[in-house]
Amino acid sequence: MTLDRFYPIFDNADWLRRMLPLGVKLVQLRIKDQSEDVVTDEIALSRDLCRRHGAVLVVNDYWQHAIEAQCDWIHLGQEDLDDADLKAIRKAGLKLGVSTHDDDELERVLAMDPDYVALGPVYPTILKKMKWHEQGLPRVTEWKQRVGAIPLVGIGGMSVERAPGVLAAGADIVSVVTDITLNPDPEARVRQWIEATR
Repeated sequence: MTLDRFYPIFDNADWLRRMLPLGVKLVQLRIKDQSEDVVTDEIALSRDLCRRHGAVLVVNDYWQHAIEAQCDWIHLGQEDLDDADLKAIRKAGLKLGVSTHDDDELERVLAMDPDYVALGPVYPTILKKMKWHEQGLPRVTEWKQRVGAIPLVGIGGMSVERAPGVLAAGADIVSVVTDITLNPDPEARVRQWIEATR
C-alpha cells in the first residue's frame, strides 16, 4: 500500500472532521495531555472518520488504545519506543512509523523493520523544543539512501513552499503541523498542500 505524500498531524478529531472532506488521505492523531477517556473517544472518532473518507489514520504514541480500537497504524517517538511492546503491536497487525533524529536512532529503528521512518526537524520548528538542530536537505537525501524502499517522512518546519524541495531531496512523504493549524485559513492551506504534493 502506497501512503499519500501529504501527511498532516492534528491533535483532535475536530480537525479531521474539517480536513478529511477536502481530500486528506493520510493523517496522524497526536493527542497530548488528555484524560484516558478523551484519548479513547478521540481515537475511536478519528478511526471512524478516516474509514468513512478512505483515509489512513496513524495514532501517535497510544499503541494500546490503537490496538483496542483496531486501528491500522501507530507512530512512536524514540522515548515511546522504550515503553512500547513491539511484539504486541506487530501481533495486532499494526503498521509502525518511527521518528529519528541521528545515526544511532536510525540504526535502532531499522532493526525493527519499520513501515516508515520519519526524519526531523528538516527545518527549524516552533512546535517543540528539540536538542537537534535542523537536519537540512542533504540529510534527507542521505537518510533516503540508507532506508532504501522504506518510506521516508520529512518533518519539522514544513510549509507548502518547502515541500517540493524536501520531496526532491528524497522524502516520500512530507508531514506538517503548524503550517496548517496556525494558518488563518486552514482549509485553503490544506488545498494548497494537496495541490503541491499530488
